[in-house]
This record gives sequence, C-alpha cells and structure tokens, in this order.
Amino acid sequence: MRVGVVGAAGRMGRQVCGAVAAQSDLELVAAVDTARGGARLDTLVGVDVGELVVGDRLEGLTAAGVQVVVDFTRIDAARQTLAYCAGQGMHAVVGTSGFTDDDLAELTRRFAGPAEGAPNCVVAANFAIGAVLMMRFAEMAAPWFQAVEIVESHHDGKVDAPSGTALHTAERMATARAASGSGAFPPDHTLTTVLDGTRGGAGPAGVRIHSVRLPGLVAHQEVIFGAVGQSLTIRHDSYDRASFMDGVVLAVRSVADHPGLTLGLEPLLEI
Repeated sequence: MRVGVVGAAGRMGRQVCGAVAAQSDLELVAAVDTARGGARLDTLVGVDVGELVVGDRLEGLTAAGVQVVVDFTRIDAARQTLAYCAGQGMHAVVGTSGFTDDDLAELTRRFAGPAEGAPNCVVAANFAIGAVLMMRFAEMAAPWFQAVEIVESHHDGKVDAPSGTALHTAERMATARAASGSGAFPPDHTLTTVLDGTRGGAGPAGVRIHSVRLPGLVAHQEVIFGAVGQSLTIRHDSYDRASFMDGVVLAVRSVADHPGLTLGLEPLLEI
C-alpha cells in the first residue's frame, strides 16, 4: 500500500511518517507540507524513511502513485486535500478536527462509494484505541445517569476548543439518550457565574464541556457522570502521540474495504 502524508512536518505528521515507514506492508512514498517544502524528511522524523524530500504541492501525491493519503493539518488545508484526493481517486485517512455538518455532507458526496475503484475516506476524531473505547463506554452509560460533564485537556498549541473528541463524545451520548427515550440531560441550575465561561460550553444534549490548554499535556479527557448517591468517571490519557499510531495504521490498512465516508474507528474495530 503506497502512502502519502499531508502535514508531514507537523507534530502528528512526523509520527505518522515514522509509523508508516515501520510497517512491512506499507510504503511511505510521499510527504507534503507547505511550510517545509524541500526539507529532507528523515531530518524531521528522526528515523530512516529513505531519501524522501518534503514537497509543498498536492500534485506530488499523484506523481508518487499514492493510494492512501493521511491528512493531519488544519481544517482549511484538509478541505483542499480531500477534494484533491477524491478527484484523483485516492483513499483518505483524516485526523484533522473542525469539520462541520456541511463539510461531512460534502465528503459524503465526494467519496460516494461503493462503485469499483471509487476512493473512500475515514475521518476520526481520535485515533487512540483507548479513546475510542472511552467514547463507547460513555455512550453506554449516558442513558443511566442524571447528568454528565466533559473535561478535555490538551497541549497549549491546540488551536481549537473544545476538541473534536469531546464534541463527538457529547454527540454520541445525546444520540444514546434519545434512542433510550431519556432525552436531553436536565438544564444547568447555575444562576450566577462570577466569571464568564466558568460552567464551560453547552454541547449536544446540554452536556457541559470544559477545555484546558497547558504546556506538557498531550490529549486527555474525563467524562464525569452524576446520579443520586454515585458518580462514574471514564478517563483516557494519551501521554505520547505514539498512542494514536495503531489507529492510524489500522485506518490506512482498512480504508479500501470501507466504501464511502466512514466516521470514527468504531466500524473498523467492529464495536
């Protein structure tokens, strides 16, 4: 499987390049990053990735015969990358966050499947297997508790808040509540906030989401449920970006077998 990485010089992109290069059944054949075009990739990644040079144009993916593109960039760049991949018949695996409902509708149209040879796309809010399980467990617990809040913590370089994982968790809990007949969680009863934003932002089903940004953190999330006389906390911690690589490699290997647009790793893990 011939793989190209867009955003190859970023924190996640460098990890992805190293992870792909380490797999015997995958071949890293292209790296694109508009900020580091012309750089030797091995000097950025710190492992042997051959003599690849980082390109600054998406056309380099086509020239290298890429079959699967992995994108970890920012939302504006990702939109361009995915439009290009769909037009060139390349499968895509995307870890960029910030896609709107309209974006997902457009991706559904572009990656229409299941025609033979049509490109497919996997978009995941989080590629850590533990984080995927955390979201699943939260979804299972949601109908059985009276209230819940999410606290997500990330490094101080993260540009969006709340995280895509936090929003996706809230959406899945809201769906689980609706399916069970439980409905939205009760409204927040706070009448006075001395500081604006103290109670976080109200997400799907009224779930309060709090975002922490500090140096030294990577990616962490707590889902805290409350009911009379009890609480339940489901927590996942990624201490190193290497924690995301098993999910990325799984998606690269699986994307060709999942027609159209796939959201999250759950269908790949069959959970």
